[in-house]
Amino acid sequence: MSMTTSAVKNYFLTLQSNIVTSLEGIDGHAFLVDSWARPEGGGGISRVLEQGLIFERAGVNFSHVQGSNLPPSAAASRPELAGRSWEAMGVSLVLHPRNPYTPTVHMNVRFFSTHAEGSEPVWWFGGGMDLTPYYGFHDDARHFHQTCHDALSPYGDHLYPEFKAWCDSYFYLKHRKEPRGIGGIFFDDFNHLPFDDSFSMVQSVGNAFIPAYAPIVERTRHHAYGERERDFQAYRRGRYVEFNLVFDRGTLFGLQSGGRTESILMSMPPSVVWRYNWQPGAGTPEAQLYSEFLIHRNWLA
Repeated sequence: MSMTTSAVKNYFLTLQSNIVTSLEGIDGHAFLVDSWARPEGGGGISRVLEQGLIFERAGVNFSHVQGSNLPPSAAASRPELAGRSWEAMGVSLVLHPRNPYTPTVHMNVRFFSTHAEGSEPVWWFGGGMDLTPYYGFHDDARHFHQTCHDALSPYGDHLYPEFKAWCDSYFYLKHRKEPRGIGGIFFDDFNHLPFDDSFSMVQSVGNAFIPAYAPIVERTRHHAYGERERDFQAYRRGRYVEFNLVFDRGTLFGLQSGGRTESILMSMPPSVVWRYNWQPGAGTPEAQLYSEFLIHRNWLA
């Protein structure tokens, strides 16, 4: 493992630990630690909390895996790299709160490098974070996007609008014709800056997660809710499952590369409901989610 790769790995492990410590402080319950090894090379550490006070399920995963043949999902935008040996590492998290007024959130940061005899390694970073509310709050949406914007601004004013648009496009359920949530930022194949600057940008994104999300949890965690809200939450969680199993490149990469199924599917919500052709009643808070939040908009305007 090169010095470069070692520095990235050390950062990802520290990030996982810091995020888990912060979430344990919010929830009051400890995450279990589940280390695993991958027969084809590498392994990881899954940190999982189920049936906590705040989080019905929370997972913060680190993985570092290698292989001799780059999976199709990773080479989708770079077919010339297909067949190379590869190395991938990253931190990925999904938090499913119990309170329907607290949004589900996803974040990941990752590093890829591919190798072929007689040529220079090809490396890139990817990642981002996005927010999926069940009941929307404009202040929370603005705060989340502002924090994402501020994490990227030292590396170029063009990055936030570019990564925000990429997130809107990526986390979109084409068969439903609706966004998964209010978005955030998403980027992949990023090596446009020199390595040190690219790595620094990714650290800025990873370090921004708790400042982006924790204040939203604090503002919403005590909202009173009943069976109606929990029912709508379970219905909307179905969209999360549909996206992860049909479109998510990370899920596909994990499964195609022989990853650990328990860790890959940790992102799934613990309870979900599907209904035939259900529509929210006009003028209800549930309808407001669709009309005001599940639309592509400039949250910083």
